[in-house]
Amino acid sequence: MTAQFDIDMIRQQFPALAQQCHGQPLVYLDSAATSQKPLVVIETIQRYYSGHNANVHRGSHSLTAAATAQFEQARTTVQHFIHAAQREEIIWTRGATEALNLIAQTYARQQLQPGDEILVSELEHHANIVPWQIVAEQTGAKVVKLPMQPDCTLDMAAFAQLLTPRTKIVAVAHITNVTGTRNPIESIIAAAHQQGAVVVVDGAQAVAHEKIDVQVLDADFYVFSGHKLFAPAGIGVLYGKRALLDAMPPWHGGGKMVEKVTFDGTTFSDLPGKFEAGTPNVAGSLALAAAIDWLSEIDHTAAEAHIHRLRQLAIDGIREIDGLRVVGLQPDASLFSFVVEGVHHQDIATLLDQQGIALRAGHHCAHPMLDALGLSGTLRVSLALYNTEQDVARFVAALHKACDLL
Repeated sequence: MTAQFDIDMIRQQFPALAQQCHGQPLVYLDSAATSQKPLVVIETIQRYYSGHNANVHRGSHSLTAAATAQFEQARTTVQHFIHAAQREEIIWTRGATEALNLIAQTYARQQLQPGDEILVSELEHHANIVPWQIVAEQTGAKVVKLPMQPDCTLDMAAFAQLLTPRTKIVAVAHITNVTGTRNPIESIIAAAHQQGAVVVVDGAQAVAHEKIDVQVLDADFYVFSGHKLFAPAGIGVLYGKRALLDAMPPWHGGGKMVEKVTFDGTTFSDLPGKFEAGTPNVAGSLALAAAIDWLSEIDHTAAEAHIHRLRQLAIDGIREIDGLRVVGLQPDASLFSFVVEGVHHQDIATLLDQQGIALRAGHHCAHPMLDALGLSGTLRVSLALYNTEQDVARFVAALHKACDLL
């Protein structure tokens, strides 16, 4: 049963939020980069290493059997979280970046031919651009830019023109990390499938804010990182349709991903082991499952309404600052980016940090998008369910003070 949304109770579960920054209480506004971790996640990691530490799928003792059972139950938790049809469609990775590279170097490298096209949106994080550039160079395929409009949404008229029978892969973020643009991936996937293209969705920014159903979306691949979902760094998920994953060759070779190795040849494990060479991040997998279970107990609608209300309070509080411009403001997002005319974003971020305000300044690993906007960087405020009205009030006051000093 979903609990009511209680901000005080939630904040008590995040020990990092109680720390000081430059002698002042921390205001953490950088959750799009990485979220803070609740106690249940921290305790899951500690409990595994202090009482259940063993390698999985190896050995015959009870400790490894228990670790393996927990590890595979964590996979099932993720399966249910994103509504995958089969648990074998859940592949553990180090994060969304590794998942995207795995798709590029197994599925794409095997499928692409000279003249084929990979349609990549201009709003993407570098992790959903660079792997496609690498595989295009390897195969003779071409990366085609899907442009954005001035309001930082995708140009869907251009998409209709650029999507052709030459398009073999469409790579697009579910939600973008600079402006929080929610791309129309449902219509993108449907149109791409009509042309016979496969769609790769970067869900890193979406999983903490939307309920994901990969079967309803009909996504071919969907990837995300644990560390943006209240779980630790170093664990992530690649979802792929079973038929696609079965046809893909392994990427990394080593232990666990094999059935039999001889010098005459090797036979590989079935899914999901085929893509999980070596000792996995067992603690990270268990902690990701713990984060998902924890999040499922919170009233999702109330949490998102809380985040959207705080974002509007923040925007209203800074709107009158001379020269300040919110870049590509999106409805119902958890974040926003802004610039102040004539002032470098890093100078503002430094002054905010000195007042205990942690936010992101820079290009946000999205050079093409910032280049299209004619900007070298922005400041980004990204909120999570643990933020409060007091956080927003302190940010607003600190930004006014910083701008008065510059």
